[in-house]
Amino acid sequence: MDLKDFEYNLPPELIAQEPLPARERSRLLVVRQESMNFAHRRFSNILDYLQRGDVLVANNTRVIPARLYGRKNKTGAVIEVFLLRRLDLRRWEALVRPGKRVRPGTQIEFGAGELTAVAVDNAPSGGRIIEFKFDGVFEEILDRLGEVPLPPYIKKTLREPERYQTVYARYRGSAAAPTAGLHFTPQLLEQIKEKGIEWVEILLHVGLGTFRPVKEAELTRHKMHEEYYEISPEAAISINKALAERRRIVAVGTTSTRALESAYTNGSVQPESGFTDIFIYPGYEFQVISGLITNFHLPKSTLLMLISALAGREKVLAAYEEAIKERYRFFSFGDAMMII
Repeated sequence: MDLKDFEYNLPPELIAQEPLPARERSRLLVVRQESMNFAHRRFSNILDYLQRGDVLVANNTRVIPARLYGRKNKTGAVIEVFLLRRLDLRRWEALVRPGKRVRPGTQIEFGAGELTAVAVDNAPSGGRIIEFKFDGVFEEILDRLGEVPLPPYIKKTLREPERYQTVYARYRGSAAAPTAGLHFTPQLLEQIKEKGIEWVEILLHVGLGTFRPVKEAELTRHKMHEEYYEISPEAAISINKALAERRRIVAVGTTSTRALESAYTNGSVQPESGFTDIFIYPGYEFQVISGLITNFHLPKSTLLMLISALAGREKVLAAYEEAIKERYRFFSFGDAMMII
């Protein structure tokens, strides 16, 4: 299967530049795996498509202010450092711009000098290994100096940074939000539980692996960047019980999907933590999930390929064509799709 098989034309004005005032008022395109019929609803109607005993699995990662702007010590040139993955107490894998100016040994200063760093090595991602020097708590310094990194296709300033977090975000570590979860509200979560639908949280820190563009024409040559995931024993018990009882497991987002499928071994989901570079595209046989809640994704992206593996490429592209015709809002702050 080729990269060009996942192309579609999106009018630029359909790229959502800001979230709706109410999270649950996003539109919802319902795609059934057994038919080509689509339903147009609001996200608040999602309970109409869930039943008692279903399990919703969500990613409770929290986005960090991962974008830092510093100055090169020798020249004063502005350097952008985009944190991708923490390696230890002081070292991070990061993207840097302009990369040619940040060779190993380059020293960078942030703010008034309360945070400094040195590029100690090149990284497999094409970025750098950055070692920070600071006094105090790094997370507190990052909160003061860093910015929450919005995707480059969002040009409008976000007035409420918390709108780029899910309402159940707990564990800091992501460079981007698991956007399928942005539509949920505390009230909707209560309604889900009242209906007897089980809510299970797992973790995957979203990094470059989820959004790195595919450049290989032949999909099998694309290599995903590793991302950290964690599934607690309690979550594994709930998920495995549902699998044994043949109840539906619906993933909230592609990141939850990747974590679940990565942890499946010998007939069950393992309680574990580690790094995954799983790449899911058509031909993949899902072991855990039977449904998916997701946003609309960029052309030629690994996310579009993942949902095509679940629902079929032709159906997904037909659904996207329908969404464009009906003027749905696309990408991170856009509308949602439910595949059941």
